[in-house]
Amino acid sequence: MESILEKISSYNLFNYLLPGVVLCVVADRYFDIPLLQDSIITGLFLYYFVGLVISRFGSIVLEPILKKLKIVKFAAYSDFLRAVKNDQKIEILSETNNMYRSLLSALVILCLLVLGDKIINEYESWSSYLKYALLPALLVLFGLSYRKQSEYIVKRIKSNNESSD
Repeated sequence: MESILEKISSYNLFNYLLPGVVLCVVADRYFDIPLLQDSIITGLFLYYFVGLVISRFGSIVLEPILKKLKIVKFAAYSDFLRAVKNDQKIEILSETNNMYRSLLSALVILCLLVLGDKIINEYESWSSYLKYALLPALLVLFGLSYRKQSEYIVKRIKSNNESSD
Protein backbone atom coordinates (compact mmCIF):
# COMPACT_ATOMS: atom_id res chain seq x y z
CA MET A 1 0.00 0.00 0.00
CA GLU A 2 2.76 2.40 0.97
CA SER A 3 4.69 1.67 -2.25
CA ILE A 4 1.57 2.47 -4.31
CA LEU A 5 1.20 5.85 -2.59
CA GLU A 6 4.90 6.62 -3.18
CA LYS A 7 4.44 6.10 -6.93
CA ILE A 8 1.54 8.54 -7.24
CA SER A 9 2.85 11.75 -8.82
CA SER A 10 1.78 15.17 -7.60
CA TYR A 11 -0.19 15.52 -10.86
CA ASN A 12 -2.14 12.32 -10.12
CA LEU A 13 -2.64 13.33 -6.52
CA PHE A 14 -3.98 16.84 -7.23
CA ASN A 15 -5.82 16.13 -10.49
CA TYR A 16 -7.32 12.70 -9.82
CA LEU A 17 -7.29 11.68 -6.17
CA LEU A 18 -8.09 15.07 -4.56
CA PRO A 19 -11.10 15.89 -6.80
CA GLY A 20 -12.35 12.29 -6.45
CA VAL A 21 -12.19 12.44 -2.67
CA VAL A 22 -13.79 15.91 -2.58
CA LEU A 23 -16.69 14.82 -4.79
CA CYS A 24 -17.29 11.59 -2.86
CA VAL A 25 -17.12 13.28 0.56
CA VAL A 26 -19.39 16.19 -0.41
CA ALA A 27 -21.87 13.87 -2.18
CA ASP A 28 -21.99 11.58 0.85
CA ARG A 29 -22.06 14.13 3.66
CA TYR A 30 -24.18 16.90 2.17
CA PHE A 31 -26.43 15.19 -0.35
CA ASP A 32 -26.80 11.66 1.07
CA ILE A 33 -25.38 10.07 -2.09
CA PRO A 34 -23.39 7.16 -0.61
CA LEU A 35 -19.96 7.14 -2.26
CA LEU A 36 -17.62 6.87 0.73
CA GLN A 37 -15.95 3.50 1.23
CA ASP A 38 -15.20 1.70 4.49
CA SER A 39 -12.08 0.03 3.09
CA ILE A 40 -9.14 2.38 2.59
CA ILE A 41 -7.82 0.37 -0.37
CA THR A 42 -11.19 0.16 -2.12
CA GLY A 43 -11.74 3.84 -1.32
CA LEU A 44 -8.42 4.92 -2.83
CA PHE A 45 -9.13 3.06 -6.05
CA LEU A 46 -12.70 4.36 -6.26
CA TYR A 47 -11.73 7.97 -5.44
CA TYR A 48 -8.88 7.84 -7.96
CA PHE A 49 -11.24 6.50 -10.65
CA VAL A 50 -13.89 9.10 -9.81
CA GLY A 51 -11.16 11.75 -10.01
CA LEU A 52 -10.02 10.36 -13.36
CA VAL A 53 -13.59 10.63 -14.68
CA ILE A 54 -13.80 14.18 -13.28
CA SER A 55 -10.54 15.14 -14.98
CA ARG A 56 -11.57 13.63 -18.31
CA PHE A 57 -14.98 15.35 -18.11
CA GLY A 58 -13.17 18.63 -17.58
CA SER A 59 -10.84 18.04 -20.50
CA ILE A 60 -13.39 16.67 -22.98
CA VAL A 61 -16.59 18.52 -22.00
CA LEU A 62 -15.87 21.63 -19.91
CA GLU A 63 -12.67 22.84 -21.56
CA PRO A 64 -14.19 23.12 -25.08
CA ILE A 65 -17.24 24.92 -23.64
CA LEU A 66 -15.03 27.37 -21.74
CA LYS A 67 -12.92 27.94 -24.87
CA LYS A 68 -16.03 28.54 -27.00
CA LEU A 69 -17.36 31.03 -24.42
CA LYS A 70 -13.91 32.71 -24.45
CA ILE A 71 -13.55 32.23 -20.71
CA VAL A 72 -10.18 30.53 -21.27
CA LYS A 73 -7.65 30.83 -24.05
CA PHE A 74 -4.80 28.44 -24.85
CA ALA A 75 -1.51 28.89 -26.65
CA ALA A 76 -0.68 26.49 -29.45
CA TYR A 77 0.67 23.22 -28.08
CA SER A 78 3.94 23.60 -30.05
CA ASP A 79 4.41 27.04 -28.42
CA PHE A 80 3.73 25.48 -25.02
CA LEU A 81 6.38 22.79 -25.61
CA ARG A 82 8.99 25.38 -26.68
CA ALA A 83 8.17 27.61 -23.71
CA VAL A 84 8.49 24.72 -21.23
CA LYS A 85 12.08 24.18 -22.37
CA ASN A 86 12.88 27.79 -21.39
CA ASP A 87 10.70 28.13 -18.30
CA GLN A 88 10.12 25.01 -16.19
CA LYS A 89 7.62 26.85 -13.99
CA ILE A 90 5.13 26.68 -16.89
CA GLU A 91 4.67 22.95 -16.22
CA ILE A 92 3.85 23.66 -12.58
CA LEU A 93 1.43 26.40 -13.62
CA SER A 94 -0.16 24.03 -16.13
CA GLU A 95 -0.55 21.33 -13.46
CA THR A 96 -2.20 23.86 -11.15
CA ASN A 97 -4.42 25.02 -14.01
CA ASN A 98 -5.52 21.42 -14.61
CA MET A 99 -6.26 21.02 -10.89
CA TYR A 100 -8.58 24.04 -11.02
CA ARG A 101 -10.29 22.59 -14.08
CA SER A 102 -10.71 19.26 -12.27
CA LEU A 103 -12.18 20.92 -9.19
CA LEU A 104 -14.56 22.94 -11.39
CA SER A 105 -15.50 19.67 -13.12
CA ALA A 106 -16.10 18.02 -9.74
CA LEU A 107 -18.55 20.79 -8.84
CA VAL A 108 -20.36 20.49 -12.18
CA ILE A 109 -20.56 16.70 -11.84
CA LEU A 110 -21.77 17.10 -8.24
CA CYS A 111 -24.56 19.35 -9.51
CA LEU A 112 -25.43 16.70 -12.12
CA LEU A 113 -25.39 13.98 -9.44
CA VAL A 114 -27.71 15.97 -7.19
CA LEU A 115 -30.01 16.68 -10.15
CA GLY A 116 -29.97 13.00 -11.14
CA ASP A 117 -30.72 11.99 -7.56
CA LYS A 118 -33.67 14.41 -7.46
CA ILE A 119 -34.98 13.04 -10.78
CA ILE A 120 -34.70 9.46 -9.51
CA ASN A 121 -36.51 10.36 -6.28
CA GLU A 122 -39.22 12.25 -8.17
CA TYR A 123 -39.60 9.85 -11.10
CA GLU A 124 -38.59 6.37 -9.99
CA SER A 125 -39.19 4.95 -13.47
CA TRP A 126 -36.24 7.04 -14.76
CA SER A 127 -33.91 5.27 -12.34
CA SER A 128 -33.03 2.41 -14.68
CA TYR A 129 -32.49 4.79 -17.63
CA LEU A 130 -30.02 6.93 -15.72
CA LYS A 131 -28.24 3.86 -14.38
CA TYR A 132 -27.84 2.35 -17.85
CA ALA A 133 -26.72 5.66 -19.35
CA LEU A 134 -23.59 5.67 -17.18
CA LEU A 135 -21.68 2.95 -19.04
CA PRO A 136 -22.17 4.41 -22.56
CA ALA A 137 -21.31 7.88 -21.21
CA LEU A 138 -18.04 6.54 -19.75
CA LEU A 139 -17.33 4.69 -23.00
CA VAL A 140 -17.69 7.92 -25.01
CA LEU A 141 -15.76 9.98 -22.44
CA PHE A 142 -12.76 7.64 -22.38
CA GLY A 143 -12.87 7.09 -26.15
CA LEU A 144 -12.64 10.85 -26.70
CA SER A 145 -9.95 11.10 -24.01
CA TYR A 146 -7.90 8.44 -25.76
CA ARG A 147 -8.20 10.32 -29.05
CA LYS A 148 -7.18 13.61 -27.43
CA GLN A 149 -4.19 12.04 -25.67
CA SER A 150 -3.07 10.38 -28.92
CA GLU A 151 -3.22 13.78 -30.64
CA TYR A 152 -1.01 15.28 -27.93
CA ILE A 153 1.52 12.49 -28.40
CA VAL A 154 1.60 13.08 -32.16
CA LYS A 155 2.02 16.84 -31.65
CA ARG A 156 4.83 16.25 -29.18
CA ILE A 157 6.61 13.85 -31.55
CA LYS A 158 6.30 16.38 -34.41
CA SER A 159 7.61 19.15 -32.19
CA ASN A 160 10.60 17.05 -31.10
CA ASN A 161 11.35 16.06 -34.71
CA GLU A 162 11.19 19.70 -35.83
CA SER A 163 13.52 20.87 -33.07
CA SER A 164 16.08 18.15 -33.84
CA ASP A 165 16.23 19.10 -37.56
